[in-house]
Amino acid sequence: MPRRYRIISADSHLDLPPDRWTHRVPARWRDRAPRRIKLDNGEDAVVVENRPLHRIGFTRISGVPRDQWHHFVPTYEGGLGTGPPEQRLREQDQDGVDAEVLFAHAGYVDLWRGIKDDDVFAGLIHAYNEFLIEEYAAAAPDRLITLGVIPPTNVEQAVAELEYCARAGFKGVALYRFPSGRGYPRPEDDRLWEAVLDLDMPVCSHTGGGSTRFSDKEPSFLYPRNEAEKGDPIVQLLRFASDIPFAPIQLAYMGVFDRFPKLRIYWAETQIGWLPSTLIQLDDNYERYKVFFRDMYGLECLERRPSDYLRDNSLWGFLGDPFGVAHRQEIGLKCLMWGSDFAHAASDWPNSRQLIQRTFDGVPEAERHQLLAGNAVEFFRL
Repeated sequence: MPRRYRIISADSHLDLPPDRWTHRVPARWRDRAPRRIKLDNGEDAVVVENRPLHRIGFTRISGVPRDQWHHFVPTYEGGLGTGPPEQRLREQDQDGVDAEVLFAHAGYVDLWRGIKDDDVFAGLIHAYNEFLIEEYAAAAPDRLITLGVIPPTNVEQAVAELEYCARAGFKGVALYRFPSGRGYPRPEDDRLWEAVLDLDMPVCSHTGGGSTRFSDKEPSFLYPRNEAEKGDPIVQLLRFASDIPFAPIQLAYMGVFDRFPKLRIYWAETQIGWLPSTLIQLDDNYERYKVFFRDMYGLECLERRPSDYLRDNSLWGFLGDPFGVAHRQEIGLKCLMWGSDFAHAASDWPNSRQLIQRTFDGVPEAERHQLLAGNAVEFFRL
């Protein structure tokens, strides 16, 4: 009988020590895998070639009183969210959460990219994915919803890992760049989007600092007309709005959502209070500048309003956001999912139920269930 979910965190994190999974790395590459070191102050860090050492970080402080954060020395041993799957299930029970969608931290994926050889880097990610599905999630696959990592190298390796994730039983995958490995969409990315729909595989991306933008070091597009020195049209489109929906607007302008209208991408940890204003400002700016964008940059006009792509082809993750929840009807109930952010600093663990009560005060039960579990059940086919 399928599990009846009441509360699903659609945004939680796995911050596992590398020695938990690097035994999966092929022997010929294992000496290049991430490794853990202990700093003089007792804090744990991770090292990878061509990268500065990575402190495991200030954000791993769920359960620590806020007035003690600056005194906390983060370590993997005994840490919340860093233990074996059996510990994670107990942590879910303490928080009153039935299941979690588990993201690999984007900082770790960037850290691993210190390995410049695409084959070695992609092999490292494959080893991590094997560990996730065969060892970690296997303890309770209906509660530990791990997301396979798609290697941000090139489309060939991205599609190959997507196909593995589908065969292995992942309920979703996470992107950290566009499929080509770039910070802007490329025509060859269509191979991945087509495979995503053929395999019926949910696609997610966890925002960095609240923005969906994959890179601030590359242009939004390779423009058909070389007018980039006149400014970035996506930045102009987002004027008076939030810059959070950068990547979905890039995808809309590249025609991805029109070629693949059933494609939906979940953008985790964006909050949602910004959406009502942004939806209005995007459409207004688009009407003002669409001909300018076409004639100066070669960007063809969109088939729909920008706001339609943000409602129909995107889902948005939020934590404690009572303002956004109060405006849920203006945004669209079908594209919102709650998450706890455990075990990072924005989490209220083990008090998520109290947070939910404050955030959803006065919300009808059916709508409350949709945002806390129903949309996640539908999107991840739980």
